Amino acid sequence: MAEAAEFQGARSAPARQWLRRGAALLAGAPLIVGLLQLSAAGPVRADGGATGSRTVDVSLDTLSPTAPTKSDTLSVTGRVTNDGDSTITGAHVGLRLGSSPLSGPSAIDDAAKRTGFSYIDGTEISGKHIVKIAKLAPGVSRSFSITVPVNDLGLGSAGVYQLGVSLSGQTQAQRYDQVLGIERTFLPWQPSAAAKKTKLTFMWPLISSTHLTAETGADEAQTPIFKDDKLAAELAPGGRLQQLVSLGKNLPVTWVVDPDLLATVDAMTHSYKVGGPDNRTAGKNQAVARKWMSDLQNAVEGGEVVALPFADPDLASIAHRGKKVSGTLGQLQPATDRVSATVGTTLQVKPRTDFAWPVDGAVDPSIIDVATSAGAHTVIARSDSFRETGGLPYTPTAARPIGGGNTAVVADARLSRAFQGDMTRAGNSTSAVQKFLAQTLAITQQTNKQRSIVVAPQRMPSASQAQAMAQALRGLESGRWTEPLSLGNAAKAKPDPGATRRVPGSASYPASLRKQELPTQAFRETQETQKVLESFKKILSEKDRVVTPFGNAISRDLSTEWRGDPRGSQKFRNSVRAYLMGLTKKVSLIQKSAATLSGRSATIPVTVQNNLVQQVKNLDLVLTSNQPNRLDPGDPQPVTIEGGHSQSVKFETTANANGPVQVTAQLYTKDGTPYGAPMIFEVEATEITATVMLVIAGGLLLLVLAGVRLYLQRKRAVARKAANQEGDDGAGSGTADNGGGGGTDSDDDGEDASPDDDGPGQLGDPSADTGSESAGPSGSGEKVDR
Repeated sequence: MAEAAEFQGARSAPARQWLRRGAALLAGAPLIVGLLQLSAAGPVRADGGATGSRTVDVSLDTLSPTAPTKSDTLSVTGRVTNDGDSTITGAHVGLRLGSSPLSGPSAIDDAAKRTGFSYIDGTEISGKHIVKIAKLAPGVSRSFSITVPVNDLGLGSAGVYQLGVSLSGQTQAQRYDQVLGIERTFLPWQPSAAAKKTKLTFMWPLISSTHLTAETGADEAQTPIFKDDKLAAELAPGGRLQQLVSLGKNLPVTWVVDPDLLATVDAMTHSYKVGGPDNRTAGKNQAVARKWMSDLQNAVEGGEVVALPFADPDLASIAHRGKKVSGTLGQLQPATDRVSATVGTTLQVKPRTDFAWPVDGAVDPSIIDVATSAGAHTVIARSDSFRETGGLPYTPTAARPIGGGNTAVVADARLSRAFQGDMTRAGNSTSAVQKFLAQTLAITQQTNKQRSIVVAPQRMPSASQAQAMAQALRGLESGRWTEPLSLGNAAKAKPDPGATRRVPGSASYPASLRKQELPTQAFRETQETQKVLESFKKILSEKDRVVTPFGNAISRDLSTEWRGDPRGSQKFRNSVRAYLMGLTKKVSLIQKSAATLSGRSATIPVTVQNNLVQQVKNLDLVLTSNQPNRLDPGDPQPVTIEGGHSQSVKFETTANANGPVQVTAQLYTKDGTPYGAPMIFEVEATEITATVMLVIAGGLLLLVLAGVRLYLQRKRAVARKAANQEGDDGAGSGTADNGGGGGTDSDDDGEDASPDDDGPGQLGDPSADTGSESAGPSGSGEKVDR
């Protein structure tokens, strides 16, 4: 036993040395692999030119079928372009397949990031499945097409395989065969149905930017006014919205719609106008709008439709900034209330209104509170925001309870971001489709548990992005590893017990998204507009003509579409407020000139003008004197005016003292809220006293008495003259004898006989010049000098 122990101890030192050397070799393996990859990729030239395995750009345009079976033939097409500065000779394009399936979604991400060639890319598929290119000059491109039976690929167990398309050849500097360019993609391989298929929900968004203004025509139909006619291009064949409807019709998707888009297209199906006030033209795309709406009605028939609140409000902006402004949260309920009527009328379906969708699925407690405040009980989040903290080795089911009777549906971030970017390039589209399919298969293979996964793509996918999305969903039609599920059923799925249920804190909200939010000032301006609307509608006889278009416009003020577009947001808010203020000013007071009251009381008329097309009512006109002890302007008067008319409102006014008094005319609603601008004018009050009236009466009496006296004097003078003439004719001597008598008579009555000595000027002396004080008292209803 002792000998045996000694022998074992003697061998222990060399064994430890070999173990240390082996560990060092293993530790250096990643470095060796990295050096091999760098060597294969080739050196990077100082001038930035392409060398090594980056000399040639390989573009993979199509791969069909996207998810092949054993009996299929794989077809690959693309182009190769020489980005180097020397001619390539003896080249050929071939396929390379990874030796084993990739281990999961993260391995797929890592493979997609690699650029230069490495030995991990595997060996080239042997046989005749290559395309020879004898010569490729610098800057020159060549197309290629390769077909290979799937059986010749040597695929093993089910999983995601890396598929490379490489160009090998020689350059003038390096005259030996080498890989000069490679493009990688992924080949999902599931020859038979998986034991536990993943239930996949794909949201198909129908959302657009704002096209309608708050303005409508003055006609009975209230012709809508569009700020531009760009929506027609989206609805026309090949347009973004037309493609979404056409492609989504035959796909297992959940339609997610903004009711504002439906209302806008519906308005477009009738008479409408386009442009500003100075260059407005009649819209001509009614047929395009009708066709799109009809196609959409057919597409959603029998499917699930989820309707967002009207105009798709920015929930995060409201939560982080809008809540600081009183009344902002109150905008969400009307936006939700308009949903059912809008969608039901246009699509003839009953939508689901219990879902809220914050931007990019980024959430925090305040966003959850706002999202659920208007009746939604399910919030669509995303896994890059609602991160798993339990260390699960697989992607859990999307639905999980978050308290308060609310549910978060956590969409997979990788799948949801798969189709962002420029999909107009065939290479980008093909790469996105293959990676999407690969990720769905990798998720299915993570565990033998069946799970429910949700995909929430970008809000407004382009036509090319929609085409790529549709191609990916068609690749899943065989149902070998996924099966479709509606969003409503995804929200009801049994939650994974290991999945996190804690809403991330506000500190984790992405700074990049926070920078794009609407500013607090935007919410203040919107609330000011809302206050003006509330005051305005109180006086209208046909409230819906104003409340509906402006209510919709105010909802658009808070739309998600304004993220990253502060100028556009400000311009739209300004236009809504300016037009509303212009309408309110159509009910106004006509400026009155100074008025003069010639007496203690009189009637003052004030004119109210209504240039709206509808009757206004529930208004009171109030006159206020700045010196009420001198002038009482009278009681408030009710005002009701038909559209396009003016009304003169009369006030019984009483003056208590002389002099000018400033009077303010102001319209009020029935609740005492001032309406419109006040109108100020001046009233000159002149009071006539009793003493002045007595003086005037005395003067008049004197004038009458003087007139009577003058008449009698002249009559007596005429009588004497006649008597004297008779005496002279009958007794001429007698007359001479009695001359004294006649003279005496003449002397006694000399003043009376000479009217020129006592004329009207003398009799008028007692009369005074009363000027303006002699006009007499004014009665009620007297006209006022203006």
